[in-house]
Amino acid sequence: FLARKHPSCCVSISSFYNETITSCPSCACGCENKNKCIKSDSKLLNMVGINTPRKDNSPLLQCTHHMCPIRVHWHVKVNYKDYWRVKIAITNFNYRMNYTQWTLVVQHPNLNNVTQVFSFDYKPLAPYASINDTGMFYGMKFYNDLLMEAGPSGNVQSEVLMQKDKNTFSLKQGWAFPRKVYFNGEECMLPPPDSYPSLANSAHPSRVSISTLFSFGLLVFVVMWG
Repeated sequence: FLARKHPSCCVSISSFYNETITSCPSCACGCENKNKCIKSDSKLLNMVGINTPRKDNSPLLQCTHHMCPIRVHWHVKVNYKDYWRVKIAITNFNYRMNYTQWTLVVQHPNLNNVTQVFSFDYKPLAPYASINDTGMFYGMKFYNDLLMEAGPSGNVQSEVLMQKDKNTFSLKQGWAFPRKVYFNGEECMLPPPDSYPSLANSAHPSRVSISTLFSFGLLVFVVMWG
């Protein structure tokens, strides 16, 4: 068997504390199929047999800038006092493929404190007894274990609640995002770390309060003395 020339999936990320959405890198899975892709509103999708798989398993991809059959989106949704919540969405962009009994493996340091997983099944993977930072997500039987072909039903999603480890927890410098992601055993391409959504710069309360008080005092003076 020959190794794939390009990855078969990519990862995009976002967070509640920054409006920036870091998308998959351009041509993450190669752009050889750029001239054969189909736009999501194309009339060709109504043709009979368009979704029939080929003997050589050649894909029919939806036109995207990354040209990947699978995109995994990791969204940092909520930051509680003792917990934080992540939303994971997997989207299929291949019109000729239904992924049955798919698996998603994620490496992240806080997966050692998974409290609850919604809509997916979860199993921790601990290849080293002292390190528990990797876990496998997979679909619930008869619910979302079948990831449909590209289109309105071509996605599955879940949320993960994790307890904070106060000695290591931090949302700074991309800590909240996964280190590695694998779909069906193949590694997905992550965006470059310097493009991750960053925390807003901390404000200077003393300067803000002084400025606000000065403006308020000036306004009162003008109102009282015309």
